Amino acid sequence: MSAALVLAQAKIQGPAIDWSGLSPLIALLGGATLVLMVGLVRARVAREVLVPLLAIASFAVAIGLAIGQLGDDTNLIARAMRLDELTVVLTLIFCTGGIAAVLLSWRSIAVREASHGEFYALLLTSAAGMFVLVAATNLVTLFLGLELLSIPLYVLCATEMRRSASLESGLKYLIIGSVGSATLLYGLAFVYGATGVTDYAAIASKVGGVAGDPLLLTGIALTLAGMGFKASVAPFHQWTPDVYEGAPTPITAFMAVATKTAALGVMLRFFDVALIDVSNDWAPAMAALATITIVVGNVGAIGQSSLKRLMAWSSVAQAGYMLAGVVVSTRLGLQATVFYLAVYLFMNMAAFGVIVARERSTPFGDDIRSVMGLGADQPLLAAALTLAMLGLAGIPATAGFIGKFYLIDAAISGDYTWLGVVIVIGSMVSLAYYLRVIAAMWMQAPATVDAPPVAAATGRPALAGGDAAADAPRAQPEVWLVTLVFAAATLFFGIIPQPLFDLAVRAGQAIGGLL
Repeated sequence: MSAALVLAQAKIQGPAIDWSGLSPLIALLGGATLVLMVGLVRARVAREVLVPLLAIASFAVAIGLAIGQLGDDTNLIARAMRLDELTVVLTLIFCTGGIAAVLLSWRSIAVREASHGEFYALLLTSAAGMFVLVAATNLVTLFLGLELLSIPLYVLCATEMRRSASLESGLKYLIIGSVGSATLLYGLAFVYGATGVTDYAAIASKVGGVAGDPLLLTGIALTLAGMGFKASVAPFHQWTPDVYEGAPTPITAFMAVATKTAALGVMLRFFDVALIDVSNDWAPAMAALATITIVVGNVGAIGQSSLKRLMAWSSVAQAGYMLAGVVVSTRLGLQATVFYLAVYLFMNMAAFGVIVARERSTPFGDDIRSVMGLGADQPLLAAALTLAMLGLAGIPATAGFIGKFYLIDAAISGDYTWLGVVIVIGSMVSLAYYLRVIAAMWMQAPATVDAPPVAAATGRPALAGGDAAADAPRAQPEVWLVTLVFAAATLFFGIIPQPLFDLAVRAGQAIGGLL
């Protein structure tokens, strides 16, 4: 009895927690809780105005708290997570993408059908998972972050509950995402089995002694496959076009930018820190995957008439470009990948902003006919989409050109010159579909509605996939704001890239000493 009393009175010493460093995560999760509660208020103004404003404020607070941590380099919870410049810069990217997604979804059908509070709470929770994922320095934390990121997105993809394509999108993402998560978990288990530790730094100190071990090699292969699912890396990209097309367009935009940022961020930290000593085992395989991804993504996009499917295949190709920065395992490669993730945010959000605007004002949904004649009708929107397409193609004077140049430089410096050549060839091929969109805007007359337009992939009327019927009479100032701001950023950072260079360099310095 006395022994039990002693045990009951004993103080259990928990891990040291840096609450200041965790403040961006607390802001996102606290914001999700607040948004969910306010969404229960019956007043329409609370649900339709206050809730999205609170969601934007939560993302903004997380950004502010993250900026306040720049320069810090601390362990947050007993070496399970680390706050450094890489974590901070990636947090800025996906939180900015979150704000844009809130603005794009403000008047969407998905928010009204799913309920405002639940929709934005899920968005904030997914962003919190991204923070955990990119800050993870432990295999267990990595998997927890991945699931916290993924589960809200499975639901968000299916939030247009009266549209079969949206439900199909959510179900496909759930099934294939679960397969990807299981594959990743098996891979992490094999890595643990080979090294006996879960901490990245401890793994890095032990992998050299077990190099060539079939257990470790199997773990690396499965982990790469699991992460490839999230980053839309071929041949693990099959879900991307269908899910991107079926999901509500604001969620598609958020997934295209934020999920890729988190996936590439965790790959940078895991492969270029924990597995850096066995890079000769995984780098050639990853370089081959990058090449396949660039080819598959660009070829797959050429025949698409759905703008969302075109952007999905484009995102596959872009993932291939960004993998080059991971492959080379150098500080320059890390910096190039982080820089490209930032400019990819600008280009993608500008493009999806135009798609959302046209979905709501034309009967063509996301079909390319929705932008025909846009140059004469709404030249500002046409200019924004033109800048986005040119940036994604890597045309000079856009941020995309600087980003691809940076990646090619990293590939050449890391003795992967042939991969740099593949990036150049892939960019040339991509002009076939990017210029087709530009030509439709500036060189073709507006399409006329003779019969209900049919979406290329689903065979269903395109009108069912858009918000045109509900939102055509309304103004869309928030959509225009997102579109024009991010298009302007694409041009600005193509001419004056130094501020982004400085952020990328700081991110590279965070783990550069380990490279």
